[in-house]
Amino acid sequence: MEDCIFCKIVKGEIPCEKIYEDEKVFAFLDISPSNPGHTLVILKEHSADLMHSPEEHLAELITRVPAIAQAVMSGLDYPAFILSVNNGSEAGQVVPHLHFHIIPRKTGDGLIHFSKRSYAEGEMHEVAEKIRLAFKKNFFSGSCCRSF
Repeated sequence: MEDCIFCKIVKGEIPCEKIYEDEKVFAFLDISPSNPGHTLVILKEHSADLMHSPEEHLAELITRVPAIAQAVMSGLDYPAFILSVNNGSEAGQVVPHLHFHIIPRKTGDGLIHFSKRSYAEGEMHEVAEKIRLAFKKNFFSGSCCRSF
């Protein structure tokens, strides 16, 4: 995509600190890291988000993540990491190009964990039922972005 900052990084038009590259996947350090070593893993081919990516592209992407994450952890002496995908602007996706965040973690690093809440009486069942109905409607009627 012509205006995509990540596509420009892949083409070498914008500099980055590259961590990994092969014919399909590119990984580089995030310029606003949550922790040192915060790495973005992207497909070289533009895809806006997780929901609009062909399954074969998703497979290419996710199969590279363990080795990249292991290099981040061992290179910087972190025992753990968070793997996240922000899908859509409301979820915090700033660049509309599918990317996974590898965020290295260690005890006492100061990062805030996800907030948690409790369900009201009966709410969990209602929520689950809505999701199950949407799943049946979207995946079994052929109206979703991909089928299972």
